[in-house]
Amino acid sequence: MRFTAVIALFPDLREAELHAWVERGWVRPAGIEPDWIFQEIDVARVRLIHDFRHTMDVHEETIPLVLSLLDQVYALRGQVRAIARAVEGQPESVRAAILAAIRG
Repeated sequence: MRFTAVIALFPDLREAELHAWVERGWVRPAGIEPDWIFQEIDVARVRLIHDFRHTMDVHEETIPLVLSLLDQVYALRGQVRAIARAVEGQPESVRAAILAAIRG
């Protein structure tokens, strides 16, 4: 999706504001300005930042912290899924030992 199409999704989002979000690294579309291409994940991030700024009135200075924490949670979820898949592939005795260790 091109820059102008993303802007069209949010009537109260100015081009300069979205441009600033990209410059700050809050959103990372593919390509080089002015030919940025926003993937679905980029548009979702724009929607999230838009909601923070326009709906929840989160201060601009706070956005990097919030995005960093959300990125960490997302990465952690992926790591937990990978661990769960690895545990599922183990023999029953190993799974039982892991479960016992977790329960303390």
